Amino acid sequence: MKKILMAAAAAVFAVSGAAGAETTVKIAWIDPLSGPFASTGQKGLQNFQFAADYFVNNQGGIDVGGEMVKFEILAYDGAEGFPSPKKSTLQAEKGLGEGATFIAQGNSSGVAAALTDFVSKSNRRNPDNPVVFLNYSAVDPALTNDLCNFWHFRFDANSDIKMDALTDVMAADDSLKKVYLIGQDYSFGQAVAAGAERMLAAKRPDIEIVGNELHPIGQVQDFTPYARNVKASGADALITGNWGGDMVNLGKAILEADLGIPVYTYYAAADGITGLFGEAGDGVINLVSEGWTANLTPEFSAYHAAFKAQFPDSDISQPRIINVIGMLSQAMQAAGTTDPKAVAMAMENMEYDSMLGTKVFMRAEDHQAFQNVHIQSHTNDGLPSNAAGDIMDFDNSGYGVLSGSTIEMASMGMETTCEMKRP
Repeated sequence: MKKILMAAAAAVFAVSGAAGAETTVKIAWIDPLSGPFASTGQKGLQNFQFAADYFVNNQGGIDVGGEMVKFEILAYDGAEGFPSPKKSTLQAEKGLGEGATFIAQGNSSGVAAALTDFVSKSNRRNPDNPVVFLNYSAVDPALTNDLCNFWHFRFDANSDIKMDALTDVMAADDSLKKVYLIGQDYSFGQAVAAGAERMLAAKRPDIEIVGNELHPIGQVQDFTPYARNVKASGADALITGNWGGDMVNLGKAILEADLGIPVYTYYAAADGITGLFGEAGDGVINLVSEGWTANLTPEFSAYHAAFKAQFPDSDISQPRIINVIGMLSQAMQAAGTTDPKAVAMAMENMEYDSMLGTKVFMRAEDHQAFQNVHIQSHTNDGLPSNAAGDIMDFDNSGYGVLSGSTIEMASMGMETTCEMKRP
């Protein structure tokens, strides 16, 4: 097992004054910058660019085999109203034409599936000029199972890992008897629903799934009929994987219907969702994620303060992006080169100490990252503050999330159906 450890955050991105030549690695970032998911994409781009600058570019680069390497982020809009696999692959082709050797994407597993296929085919056609796909948020389990690909690395916990954690908490609540499922009708939403049904049946066979609805992604403005169905069903809890504009609009309907039941989610924080719920989210919104807890590392606290100084109206809504930049940098340093194939080899079985206060392990069998997962609750009570003394809330609302429980290296032993084919 390769172990890439750091004593402090700065050590991960160490630079060397002895290095001579400079080079730039181009990363094609592709996610929605227009349409109903634009807010999620725009914040993701801010997160990605800031991490690259903070850890690499503003430090003069990272020393890779005596050469100072900087990152250039090429941003492309992958949406046609909603996240589009076709447009995203066209943008990936454009990125490669402009010199990108790495592709970064996260929002929409349907897009990720198209990109991993694109990368695989491109690398077969151009074995001397390969590209690596850095997936920071697309969590359909298939991407590291039947659709696994040597050139694809997932840095987020997949939806089954997260559902395993969520259903552990739900199964421990004896008052839960009826659960309703609402999700987006594409690969991720379907995976969330399937995982919820399978895991609740195994852990609490007495719980009844009283509704399982999938809706078109990015096309429903008024979720009132869905909220009414939940209320009429007598459900004790709601599970949803909705994100971005779909979570905001669903949230409005939940509030208007005054459901009065706990909502278990993947993405009910930031992007306007925290501000929307405000006080009404207390005791209602529960979400599963990686990221910070109340016990902040000093390094992350300082990072958060610097981010908010540059983007006061934004949030670190996808903290795993920090690990993408960190692990990519470490893999280049370990390989002694920026060659994508060598970097990919170095990233396999890497164990990395994140400034988020957790280890991240990139399993070679399927290129799935494993890390601590937290069950968090929407609150304004006891929120941590950063190095500047600012409360770490979302949407500048005074509300944020606190962890009620942490699953260390969640689902580390989870089996995979991946049959990895290495070049």
